[in-house]
Amino acid sequence: MVFVWFILAAAVTVYTAMKLSEYADVISEKTAMGGMLVGTILLAGATSLPEVTTSFSAVIIDNVDIAVGNMLGSNVFNVFILAAFDLYYRRHRLFHLASNNHKYTAFLGLLLMILVSMALVIRVDYTVFGIGVDAWLIMFVYIAGMAVISKMPAPSVSEEETQQAAASKESVSVKHAVIGFIIAAIFILGAGTLLSVTGDQIAVVTGLGSSFIGSFLIAATTSLPEGVSVFSALRLKNANLAIGAILGSNMLNMFILAASDVVYQKGSILADASVSHLISAIGGSLLVAVIIWSFMRKRSASLSAYSIPSIITVIGYFIVQYLIFNS
Repeated sequence: MVFVWFILAAAVTVYTAMKLSEYADVISEKTAMGGMLVGTILLAGATSLPEVTTSFSAVIIDNVDIAVGNMLGSNVFNVFILAAFDLYYRRHRLFHLASNNHKYTAFLGLLLMILVSMALVIRVDYTVFGIGVDAWLIMFVYIAGMAVISKMPAPSVSEEETQQAAASKESVSVKHAVIGFIIAAIFILGAGTLLSVTGDQIAVVTGLGSSFIGSFLIAATTSLPEGVSVFSALRLKNANLAIGAILGSNMLNMFILAASDVVYQKGSILADASVSHLISAIGGSLLVAVIIWSFMRKRSASLSAYSIPSIITVIGYFIVQYLIFNS
């Protein structure tokens, strides 16, 4: 029965997160909110709500490994999604179409994951106001980094993309979007909580362990909204929105992981987490580094040469999951 509830929670999570993304996009287009707020904060925040509720509720039921594994696993899965879609749309060369400014967002995400990796290695169990010093540092770096990135000029949007976006949102009012966003958020809070509770039970029933369940099963489920958002953006030929949603979500996930320490009252959450999470943290950092390489390298003449970073990322994802499972 626990598997039935897990599948039901996953289905509700995916559907409501999709609606959250749609309503957030409408709000941004029809109000004074700018593109930066939509791409890296509003859209990323909307699709990351499952991670918020899942990790916080996992901490409440005293299973920090599901909380930490969910965040790190989601980052690894997000990068896998980006690489997989890049291979599928390889003839369009997504990393060449998108703005080069995305490399700064990727750099900040990489820095945050390196800080998490260091925290898992050093394990400083010292808190300030009940929150680990490592969590304070991660949250500060995220806020400071977002303040810098927000001052950068937004990527330009073509007239065709603007017309497509306006046409798709014409029938939805701001009032409708706001009400729909709130209702979807309430549903996703409940679904995310159910995901963590049932995931905890599945870890016991199957004997696979909380680290693997959090890093693979729950992380993949809560990251499906990002996958749907990327697919929708690419269908609209908006590579900037697709890549921005993934990289913005990855940064926010590390902030959410640090913020989970606010709920955890037994010390530093990263100091008490399983050492096996280092595989996700280091593996995810290496995969993000490959994505940065995709932005910084020269334009490739052949499709096979262009596809090399994404192929490495996809293979790397399965290697990371294999190592986590064996650990």
